[in-house]
Amino acid sequence: MAATNNSASIDKGPVSEHHEPMQSEVLAAEASQAAAAEHNMSLWQAIKTYPKAIGWSVLLSSTLIMEGYDLALLGNLYASQVFSKKYGEWNPDDEKYQVSAAWQSGLSNGARAGEIIGLIIAGWFTDRYGAKKTTLGFLVMMIATIFVLFFAPNVQVLVAGEVLCGIPWGAFQSVAAQYASEVAPVNLRPYLTTFINMCWVIGQFFAAAVSRGSVDYTDSRAYRIPFGVQWLWPVLIISGLIFAPESPWWFVRKNRRSDARTSLLRLTSSKQTDFNPDETIAMIEHTNEMEKLAKEGTTYMDCFRGVDLRRTEVVVGIWTVQTLGGQNLMGFFSYFLTQAGMDTRNSFSLSMANSALGIIGTAGSWFLMSKVGRRKIHFGGLCAQFLLLIIVGSLSFAGTNASLWAIGGVLIVFTFTYDFTVGPVTYSLVSELSSTRLKAKTIVLARAAYNASNIFVNVMTNYQLSSTAWDWGARTAFFWAGTCLLSCIWVYFRLPEPKGRTYAELDMLFEKRVPARRFAKTEVDPFTAEATGGKSVE
Repeated sequence: MAATNNSASIDKGPVSEHHEPMQSEVLAAEASQAAAAEHNMSLWQAIKTYPKAIGWSVLLSSTLIMEGYDLALLGNLYASQVFSKKYGEWNPDDEKYQVSAAWQSGLSNGARAGEIIGLIIAGWFTDRYGAKKTTLGFLVMMIATIFVLFFAPNVQVLVAGEVLCGIPWGAFQSVAAQYASEVAPVNLRPYLTTFINMCWVIGQFFAAAVSRGSVDYTDSRAYRIPFGVQWLWPVLIISGLIFAPESPWWFVRKNRRSDARTSLLRLTSSKQTDFNPDETIAMIEHTNEMEKLAKEGTTYMDCFRGVDLRRTEVVVGIWTVQTLGGQNLMGFFSYFLTQAGMDTRNSFSLSMANSALGIIGTAGSWFLMSKVGRRKIHFGGLCAQFLLLIIVGSLSFAGTNASLWAIGGVLIVFTFTYDFTVGPVTYSLVSELSSTRLKAKTIVLARAAYNASNIFVNVMTNYQLSSTAWDWGARTAFFWAGTCLLSCIWVYFRLPEPKGRTYAELDMLFEKRVPARRFAKTEVDPFTAEATGGKSVE
């Protein structure tokens, strides 16, 4: 590849705002060179070449801290007597105030319902306005909706606030994954996409820490301080995100090649003289042309046509599996332990340790993904979760104080296992296995399915744990062990391996209908002129 730096690249002449694609022979040749450069690029070279892309992706992904914070916060607040007295009712059996299982489901599912709305809106807005403007708009909305939570006079208004807050959270879910997967090369992609999971866990950690710090208040500060902390994130993120570049892939899809090149230069370092931005733009254009040739449309219906039907099924399945593997118990960690008999203060302390270990697990997954394929990590993680859930359920029969701490310890191991395997690798898989032209809408559909399945999961978990309903306690783990086993079976037969593949290579593997278990070993060469309708270049 020619040694060409960012500021002094090959002059290809004036480029109009609506650039017509270069000849397919040249496009394929330059795309092939860029793909080869990405494959040969070491991790350290990628970090030195794309330092700005890493920073902007991390900033945009941090929007998910807010979702992880609030959803974990609810589970923690259910264990607070001040919160339960304000929004719940007296339970004579337990001799304490408690938010009923029905209203717990309403609160949790209100957020999920709002997220589905936000996902659908974000799918349209991202295609039209790009990831940056879409995220900024929803961050402003986030600031306004937090007021509803902070000043909610009763549980009905609190549910409405969760629905409203869920709308921007849903948008962040789809936009963060898409942006992270598009601004960096192949070997950085898994780290940036899985960082989204770390943001979610960081949010859980802060929720536990703030709840632990507020547990001694006997007035409204016990729950208003945790709600009010949420104003911090959107203000900080907006102050930085207004300077972020848009994804070059979005500009290419809009036929704005010069803007795509400018964006790429803003994502990379000018000090790397062996990086050729024009070849990278050619690779993006080539992939876009391949997908246009295979499927011209970019509507939601196109996600269910031809080869994209399989890609949609896989991506939707991956995110649905994430809800059925038993990890919903992590969001109810403190409540789970208090319902099992542990005191509130200790449950919050263990919840902090639980989230901290989750952060460590996500960081560890980066090393694991550099050595092992995504498919093996995901399948192995689910199998480990199944065994741990069986152990938790079995410990419930002991009924001693020691068994409570043992259950807490096993659940912490479960969290580490999930955040070391299934949790982070899911974000990498969903961003890589959807086509680039339909990425926003495929992620929207997948995350909407995730949230819809979470509604079922939350209803079940609330009734399983609540002493005013089924009161299963730790035996709840047996039920989710069953759904985890079914998830293991689906993953084994349907999940492909995208490790080390460019988007063009993945497009061709799906186009050739390669079985999931043969993805890793099948060789393809998508960088030929035929891929975009031209003639082969010798």
